Amino acid sequence: MDFFETVQSRHSVRDYLPREVEEEKLTKILTAVNNAPSAGNLQSYDVVLVKDEATKSALAAAAFGQRFIVQAPVVLVFCANRIRGGSKYKERGADLYAVQDATIAAAYCQLAATAQELSTCWVGAFNPDTVAEAIGITTSITPVAIIPIGYAFQQPSPTPRRALSDLVHEGNY
Repeated sequence: MDFFETVQSRHSVRDYLPREVEEEKLTKILTAVNNAPSAGNLQSYDVVLVKDEATKSALAAAAFGQRFIVQAPVVLVFCANRIRGGSKYKERGADLYAVQDATIAAAYCQLAATAQELSTCWVGAFNPDTVAEAIGITTSITPVAIIPIGYAFQQPSPTPRRALSDLVHEGNY
């Protein structure tokens, strides 16, 4: 699948087959995550890999009952590392760049999974304190996104997108 096909094929999936993700596919995803661009190349994010049912259940509860998180065989939690981000860029690095770095890495994860015929869903609705407790992170690490990964039970229909003329503004806005 070429890049543009990958982008067109990515859809949020909330129903997964009970099928394991092959380790070589997971390694390719994590390698893509590691290659994501970041502010000053600080890579001010951390990724928590979750496969056990108890932690996935805790994450689903922290995500206000989004039970499809438990269905996915692999769940990655992307976290902003405020200390790493602030080490070079001070407050802006800690408060903004670390979040951006984690977000970019999560987007790379989704595209890498799609390129391998796996499905994902961006989960941003969650209680960050409860997620932090579930995965055992400290206060300098902030959960940004939960990404379940697995084989789709069925592919959803594409969702409508804005027209480019509505999205892109040239010059002064």
